[in-house]
Amino acid sequence: MKTEQHELYEYARKRIKQKRIVYFHFVVLFLVSLFLFVSTKVFNFNQDANWHIWLITAWLFVFILHFIKVFITDRFMNKNWEREQIDRLVALQEKKIAELSDQINEEPPTK
Repeated sequence: MKTEQHELYEYARKRIKQKRIVYFHFVVLFLVSLFLFVSTKVFNFNQDANWHIWLITAWLFVFILHFIKVFITDRFMNKNWEREQIDRLVALQEKKIAELSDQINEEPPTK
């Protein structure tokens, strides 16, 4: 019982850490994007190129992938999902082994 509680605690701690990192990632993305926009538009820093738009777009894409991983993928594919998949595969293997052993037992020995 204690190990289950410890596993639940560790899972919750891991999820909170993942979410905190996503929020931090968003804040850094927002601040850097704001800085790039202001430095380019207001201070006319390198006005002839829109490199900051490409940088922000690429970073936003990476952030979206990070968000999807934490809030969608990891939410459903957690330890319980992993255990269910392992149990299902083990059951399938045991069933195949039982079928093969039945086939072996049913066949008459050849001389």
